[in-house]
Amino acid sequence: MCGICGEFRFDQVQPDREALQRMTARLSRRGPDHEGYFSDGAVAFGHRRLAIIDLSSDADQPMVDRELQLVLVFNGTIYNYQALRVELIEMGYTFVSQGDSEVILKAYHAWGEHCVPRFFGMFAFAIWDIRAQTLFLARDRLGIKPLYHTLDGDRMRFASTPQALLAGGGIDTRLDPVALHQHFTLHGVVPAPRTLLQGIKKLPPAHTLKISAAGELTQRCYWQLDATRPAEALSEEDWLTATRLVLRRAVERHRLAADVPVGVLLSGGLDSSLLVGLLAEHVQQLNTFSIGFESVAGELADEFEYSDRVAQEFNTRHHKYAVPNEEVLKRLPEAIAQMSEPMASYDVTAFYLLGEKVSQEVKVVLAGQGADEVFGGYFWYPLMEAETGTPLQRFSSHYFDRDHAEYLDMISDEYAVPDVTSAWVEAQLEVLGADEFLDGVLRLDVTRLMVDDPVKRVDNMTMAWGLEARVPFLDHELVELAAKMPPSLKLKEGGKFPLKAVARGIVPDAVIDRPKGYFPVPALKYIRGEFLVRMTQILNSDACIKRGLYRRDYVAKLLADPEAHLTRIGGSKLWHLALLEWWLQINVDTITPS
Repeated sequence: MCGICGEFRFDQVQPDREALQRMTARLSRRGPDHEGYFSDGAVAFGHRRLAIIDLSSDADQPMVDRELQLVLVFNGTIYNYQALRVELIEMGYTFVSQGDSEVILKAYHAWGEHCVPRFFGMFAFAIWDIRAQTLFLARDRLGIKPLYHTLDGDRMRFASTPQALLAGGGIDTRLDPVALHQHFTLHGVVPAPRTLLQGIKKLPPAHTLKISAAGELTQRCYWQLDATRPAEALSEEDWLTATRLVLRRAVERHRLAADVPVGVLLSGGLDSSLLVGLLAEHVQQLNTFSIGFESVAGELADEFEYSDRVAQEFNTRHHKYAVPNEEVLKRLPEAIAQMSEPMASYDVTAFYLLGEKVSQEVKVVLAGQGADEVFGGYFWYPLMEAETGTPLQRFSSHYFDRDHAEYLDMISDEYAVPDVTSAWVEAQLEVLGADEFLDGVLRLDVTRLMVDDPVKRVDNMTMAWGLEARVPFLDHELVELAAKMPPSLKLKEGGKFPLKAVARGIVPDAVIDRPKGYFPVPALKYIRGEFLVRMTQILNSDACIKRGLYRRDYVAKLLADPEAHLTRIGGSKLWHLALLEWWLQINVDTITPS
């Protein structure tokens, strides 16, 4: 797990070494264990390492293989690297390290870009082919690891975060009106390849990108999720048996690929509790971690009742942190500075504060993110299923944060666009390979939306502390299995039925049968007191007014009665507006143009 960056020139000019150093420095929190550089003519790489597998200097990066004439910078973990290593040794390759990074290099030499589908894991990497003078980029199937880039006629730069690219300078920081519409409609999600900034794009999940010395780009999709039933019908018990097998295999992969201790972020819900139960079968004195906050408006802000019970059941070494609201407000600017893109979900700040504590105990944790999207756990899925109308109408009426008419009431004329988000969602739901309406919805969520909401927030907020978070429910074999299940099976008994069935006999029934909880930070939902004062200051600041993004009457309406304006899934519209402005002030306005 690391931070990567690089520059590839197409104009016979040497890469900007000082810019690369600034980019690498901006990634230092993602990789506190080692800093490394490589340059060769038109290309230069920077790397910050978080040492998880093969802790020796043999696995430092950039990794250069002089014999194969290949150079690698890599962020992530290849869970099946040991099996691939054996296969490559049998083919005649020799290794100087014991880690997964060198496996990527040899695999690329052996199989070219077709090596990527062989990797099981989370990854974003770049390979410089010295002989061919080509740069090859790849991102994992579900976008667990980030990869941003900026491109003009003279050069391409890439990095693990937009902040690193901004530190390099020369970025077009104008806001993208289409991305803004998506951001304010899809809970802060801007699907790849766009970002909110016109000069920065992101490589889509399950894609590779090859760039020639002349700047010619070839982008390919190497994996697609099939959401159709198998040719031979399976019984309910068949599906449950397969889920048990594949989930256990996924958890074991995520546990074993580490030369350091592994812990679990334990919310007290089904998903993280099931991970604890499965890991406790193999790990003595497992470390678990929980966090909670102060209640606001009568909304409980911790799940300690359940996390304590799970920790006691499995005799874990449990760490529990209670955070006062004054600490949340004080630390918000730090958390926002670590958001690669503005993320309005309340638990982003919770993950940031929890990551700080966890990183003092372990370097790797497993988390339950992805289970709700993969197995149909959110409350809006049954509502969509019961809704009538077109697929877009059924989806939008229970998901969109605001309808297009309200968006036009909110946004200034300069940034107004047609209803581009509805058009995008409609097109996604029409893609072939989904048997039923809800198959298409879950596929959309897993492959496009989840990437830039729960998955991104976990990566950002843990890597801000040099902590690697792994998400076994997003093992691609488990995702593929779940996508083929009938939606009715997933929605049975209130959602996530297959996981509930697997958990019986492992996790206490009280945890399985409890109402679904959401990682709560109610101070960002019911905006009162000092939180309201701070949001008011941001939205009435000179920078916000000069930016001219929002209509002032809309801002005034939200400030007058914040709790009356919530999204369909319970998000604060005021927080959403204030967060974007705050993120721009912290991450973009402070950048000196070059």
